[in-house]
Amino acid sequence: MSVLTWIILASLAGGVLSVLAAAAFAFNARIAHVPVLISYAVGALLGAVFLDILPHAFAVTDSIERMAGTVLAGILLFFVLEKLVLWRHCHEEQCEAHEAQPAQHDHGRSGMMIMIGDTFHNFVDGILIAAAFLADVKLGLVTAIAIIAHEVPQEVGDFLVLLHSGYSKRYALALNVLSSLAMTAGGILAYFTLQTMQQWIPSLLALAAASMLYVSVADLIPGLHRRPEIHATVQQVALISAGIATIWGVGALSH
Repeated sequence: MSVLTWIILASLAGGVLSVLAAAAFAFNARIAHVPVLISYAVGALLGAVFLDILPHAFAVTDSIERMAGTVLAGILLFFVLEKLVLWRHCHEEQCEAHEAQPAQHDHGRSGMMIMIGDTFHNFVDGILIAAAFLADVKLGLVTAIAIIAHEVPQEVGDFLVLLHSGYSKRYALALNVLSSLAMTAGGILAYFTLQTMQQWIPSLLALAAASMLYVSVADLIPGLHRRPEIHATVQQVALISAGIATIWGVGALSH
């Protein structure tokens, strides 16, 4: 089997298997429990940013200042994107920003942004899989398995954000599968233009980190403050910690 075939099969499996594993967990959660599990999603997303994506990006960049600037620019970009979605929504129907009570979901804003960031991340994962297979087939297989393991808890968080954003389970699955195909695209492009693709890795990772950081801090955490009771706060802290611990644990086992 050719190296390109290995890259295509591994990246397809890496994207689809992680999505299906995450869907099996997220879809078994009752819809009524999704707002509670959003705390876990916050932890998984923040864990992915600070324990996986940013450390990797800082390790491969030749300018930490430029990397940090890209994250900052990415946060501003996602702020503007969210504003554009809000303006569109305000012109279509009664604007949630003008309602007296907060809406149950955010009309897809968080879901859209998390999918943009996840697509960047999947694309970079495809580049990493291709680079590993070009070095050695066994290394490529190990890398693909490690990426699947890393992706599952993050994808669970993505599914929960999509469901919380008002997407149906079927649509959330379709979006995640579509986003996962970016891994195959990244792998194929990297096979033919690896040197060029590697130069883009830090910037793509920075944008992925920015989207997850923005959605976690700007969209999800404020919603948690709507339940200020002590028992709710303890539950939220425990679930956020569990999300972070999952990312850390999977990372530790993968090394």
